[in-house]
Amino acid sequence: MTTLELDMIQTAGIGALALVVGMVLTRKLAFLQRICVPSPVTGGLVFSLLTLALYAWFGVEVSFDGTLKDVSMLAFFTCVGFQCDLKVLKQGGRPLAFMLLLLVIMITLQNLMPMGITRLMDVNPLIGIAAGSVSMTGGHGTADGFAAVLESMGLQGADTIGMAAATFGLIAGSMVGGPLADLIIRKKLTDGQSQQQDAAADPAMAGIESDEASPAGRAMRVSSNEQEFRQYAGACYCILMVMAGGTLLSWLLARTGITFPLYFGALILAAVVRNIMGVIRYKENGQWVKAEKMLDMERITSVGNIFLSLFLGMAMISLRLWELQSLAVPLIVILVSQVLLMVLLVYFVAFPVLGRNYDAAVLCAGLCGFGLGATPNAMANMSAVCYKYRYSATPFLIVPIIGSMFTDIINTGIISFFLKFLQ
Repeated sequence: MTTLELDMIQTAGIGALALVVGMVLTRKLAFLQRICVPSPVTGGLVFSLLTLALYAWFGVEVSFDGTLKDVSMLAFFTCVGFQCDLKVLKQGGRPLAFMLLLLVIMITLQNLMPMGITRLMDVNPLIGIAAGSVSMTGGHGTADGFAAVLESMGLQGADTIGMAAATFGLIAGSMVGGPLADLIIRKKLTDGQSQQQDAAADPAMAGIESDEASPAGRAMRVSSNEQEFRQYAGACYCILMVMAGGTLLSWLLARTGITFPLYFGALILAAVVRNIMGVIRYKENGQWVKAEKMLDMERITSVGNIFLSLFLGMAMISLRLWELQSLAVPLIVILVSQVLLMVLLVYFVAFPVLGRNYDAAVLCAGLCGFGLGATPNAMANMSAVCYKYRYSATPFLIVPIIGSMFTDIINTGIISFFLKFLQ
């Protein structure tokens, strides 16, 4: 066996190339657009299959340096933390509270069930954790974030298991959410509130992109190159400072004896900074303004998306698919069970709890999306349902709040509890 070792720059370059390949494939293949598979995942799988071929046919194992991948992951979760604005909680009302309750129940069951399966099949229970909410609700980011922790506890190939499970969940969440919500609407709503739109898409849906569609709307978002540079530079400086403080907080959290991923300290610190700056005020041109204004959230979110793409590209090319061979049957059983669990939870629990109305049905599509995949999947699922029937404002307010503010924090806390139980 020959090992080909690539340094961090070469790894980042191939990860970026995988991202470009994925973007091209996503544009060319309508199926990938329809199920909203991220470009880094598509391109990364192509390269991971190439490394599998090199390993199986030529005895060459490609080793990637994960230094910049970990930095990108930390930067992305820092940006997620900055999006946790507690002031928007009251905008969600009771549906938001119920969705949070369902989120806790869902994440708990996503870990309990696979642990039970691993016990019945007499395999390492850490496989159940890797294929549980780490990769389902957490997605690729959380799966890779916990990989080092799981490997330190004795699970060989935790990164590959988690990323493979996350990819499966991403596709399953896109394919299950819309059809399940459509079934609920057709079978359970008979009061006329789900009337199908025979004409074009709902005007409210079309209005989402109306600004970008008009020259005047685009002009409002255009700025000079110098101004754009200053905005992105400020966002990057802010992210880096919080990342540095977050690593210290992660070290302090590790002293408690509870297992947290590296990114958790930065995620929490960014959320604290965002909300503290939301209440602090300072004088500018004789007027009191919130310090929150200093945080350019639009640029911070954009930088976070860039780091997420780079991270996913490097993570996906690093998959060691040959390590899945011995785990094929247990992993397939767990993943299929996760999809069945989601379907049963949504149909028999979530829909009644959320109110048995059209909004509840649309929210169910979103719950499938981020419960098995990611928030973009949830938004795509809900958009597909609303395009067929009619627009519903509440779900499009609640799901982004859940996805950006609470999912990662709640999920990490529950996973850490289960890992403490296994230690």
